[in-house]
Amino acid sequence: MQSDKSTQKNRNMGLLVAAQSLGGASPPIIISLGGLVGQQLSSNPTASTLPVSIYQLGLALSTLPAAWMMNRMGRRAAYVLGAILGVISGVVAAQGIAHSNFITFCIGTALAGFYAACVQSYRFAATDMVSEPSQQAKAISRVMIGGLIAAIIGPQVVIWTRDLQPATPFAGSFYSQAFLALLALPLLMSLRLPPPQAKVVTGEARPLGEIARTPQFIVACAAGVVSYGLMAFLMTAAPMAMVGCGHSVGEAAMGIQWHVLAMFAPSFFTGRLIARFGKRCITALGLLMIGAAGALALMGLEIFHFWGSLIMLGVGWNFGFIGATAMLTECYRPAERAKVQALNDFLVFGTVAVASFGSGQLLHTAGWNGINIGMLPLVAVVLVLLGLQAQRQKARTV
Repeated sequence: MQSDKSTQKNRNMGLLVAAQSLGGASPPIIISLGGLVGQQLSSNPTASTLPVSIYQLGLALSTLPAAWMMNRMGRRAAYVLGAILGVISGVVAAQGIAHSNFITFCIGTALAGFYAACVQSYRFAATDMVSEPSQQAKAISRVMIGGLIAAIIGPQVVIWTRDLQPATPFAGSFYSQAFLALLALPLLMSLRLPPPQAKVVTGEARPLGEIARTPQFIVACAAGVVSYGLMAFLMTAAPMAMVGCGHSVGEAAMGIQWHVLAMFAPSFFTGRLIARFGKRCITALGLLMIGAAGALALMGLEIFHFWGSLIMLGVGWNFGFIGATAMLTECYRPAERAKVQALNDFLVFGTVAVASFGSGQLLHTAGWNGINIGMLPLVAVVLVLLGLQAQRQKARTV
């Protein structure tokens, strides 16, 4: 019986990794091309990043309804619906390009947000399958390994398909995005996760406002917001900054590929590092690397500076975001899991969406250097919060 449960868990984990590989390929396509297509379709240069910003907004607004669906209907039903919307979103975005319709293209990227919200929750599905809290960081890392494959698939799809239809550049990449979501559907339908009512959750649940005011939640959420927010902000602006500095679209896409590879490659060992050195330590290391990425970007505008900064930013995101997610698991009781996870993701991706809306304007006014200078104080604030939390914990154990 125990062997059957272990086999089922490993099977589900494998399916989640494969689904993450396909679903995680969509953001690199949208982010690396969204601003460029925006420049092509919009007459207003400050609105060029609007398609990416609307994608991030769609992701943020979808976190709460997606969590509600998972709680009421089960994760598999929500994940399947997400993949269906992923197919539709790619087709709609491609049609927007084909008909030179900026609004239609933005609708397509917005629909992709619900699919992305579901893909982001695959990491929580992995923690649900692990009974030992000490193993949850490893489970998160294991699913995130799928992002390593996505890091290869997404940018390569851009390179191979951006000129597939010469009359409508980039449309082929978004048709390919739809095809990747279609491939994920049978994998998600094969998941055998327990229905929500099968999980008996005991214990008293605190009000969400009370949980949100605890120092543990504030620090974990702040670390996730800054790690993910800064990464997404810089990742959105980088392709346009590179092209604006005379680098090619292919070089910009390759920069995003190296960045996404760096985001997920450390997942092979991030869980072990967290187990050895602690969640706060690895989260702090990730934030330091994000700050160092900004410092490297300020040193020049050559390919080395862009790609090096994006690679360092990716590794920093991995340590910071996985560490913050692992810290979040300490903030709730079993009966509080769904609502706390949903609130955290809403705050993280809501902040990303708000920041993304300003990225085009900020790049246009402050420039690439201004963006990188502005990120450093945010990193410093969260590092201070982590340090204060570590001091409080040390004082309690003395």
